[in-house]
Amino acid sequence: MTSDEGRVLIPPEQLDGAITVLETVRADLARTRPEIVRTTGLGRNLVTQRVTQLLECGLLAEGMLGPSTGGRAPRELRFNARAGHVLVAELGATGTAVGLADLAGTIIARHEEPAEVVRGPEPVLARVDELFRELLERQAETPEIWGIGIGLPGPVEFRTGRPVAPPIMPGWDGFPVREYFVERYHASTWVDNDVNVMALGELRGGLAQGERDVIYVKVGTGIGAGLVSGGRLHRGAQGCAGDIGHIAVADDTGVLCRCGRFDCLEALAGGYAVARDARAAVAQGRSDYLAQVVELGREIEASDVTMAASHGDQVSVDLLQKSATLVGEALARLVNFFNPAVILIGGGVAEAGDAYLATVRQVVFSRSLPLATRSLRLIRSPIGQQAGLRGAAFMVVDELLSRQRLGTWIGHGSPTGLPQLSG
Repeated sequence: MTSDEGRVLIPPEQLDGAITVLETVRADLARTRPEIVRTTGLGRNLVTQRVTQLLECGLLAEGMLGPSTGGRAPRELRFNARAGHVLVAELGATGTAVGLADLAGTIIARHEEPAEVVRGPEPVLARVDELFRELLERQAETPEIWGIGIGLPGPVEFRTGRPVAPPIMPGWDGFPVREYFVERYHASTWVDNDVNVMALGELRGGLAQGERDVIYVKVGTGIGAGLVSGGRLHRGAQGCAGDIGHIAVADDTGVLCRCGRFDCLEALAGGYAVARDARAAVAQGRSDYLAQVVELGREIEASDVTMAASHGDQVSVDLLQKSATLVGEALARLVNFFNPAVILIGGGVAEAGDAYLATVRQVVFSRSLPLATRSLRLIRSPIGQQAGLRGAAFMVVDELLSRQRLGTWIGHGSPTGLPQLSG
């Protein structure tokens, strides 16, 4: 069936079958028509029809001949990842990464640079816009942009794409991030918390691939968690599930968190807290190593504490052990409550070394129920910043290929130029 403009259409009553076939091939659960029949339980004729439609739409492509099971060798199918491209960005408290990805989440081009999110939305997003355009200009052929994905270091209402009272992002509350990029690129845009997109990146293309219950924890300037339940990212009712950084982990410490409350995990164990306590230690004359940073005219950052600890500075070792212990205690509560199969730990503070991870692991396993930790894997996220970029790409592609949206753009040939899809 084709439109008046010659584009392939999939009738609504056939869309569910087409999406089932597409998801099966995209997840690499089946590579040939007979394998799709066996995997999905759909009839052979139905699979043949839906595969033909998806080939005509350009979402699937044929490859080499597959192994024969007695008759003619079947042609292998693959998801056509180069049918379109996605612009992605991950904004952290102290850095920005941008990338151009294909529809399989492969990062084709990327750029990373220091940045201060506290500068506010207009200058920070203007720089992201500049970097996007530079990435596009460097490509030999102009990519067709299907959508844009943005990760922000604070709570985001996923439905609207707007940050809501983000503690470390002054001036960002309610800023229309989605509309900012829609206006400039006329492309569908989705915005989420940075830890959610990191979790999605690990789930779909990292160490959590194939797992169904996962916690991704970022221990950076702030602390947050992305939750995967039943193989799907769990955002919660408004999109702020997993914000463990603002769980109270002590009583009456008198330490004020940037969210305005006291005793939060982030205020006691995050990178901001580690750097703050390190500066206090220098003022008290307790660390000659860190004092050298101040003598150079720089303000101590969490990365300086990590470096000092690697050189045996006892104050720095103690500060990182305190952070790891508090993070481990918070995670032990989540393990008993959520019972994940995998906990992945990323972020700048978590990169302090094996000792940090070992302390987190020891606390989690000693304070969780034996059944909850029987097969639990607690490991460091190895792909760092790229997890967020890949996750942002998967976020966009998942939304575009969802049952809710695919049928609204397939007749146009691609979702390019249809920003209303994310509205």
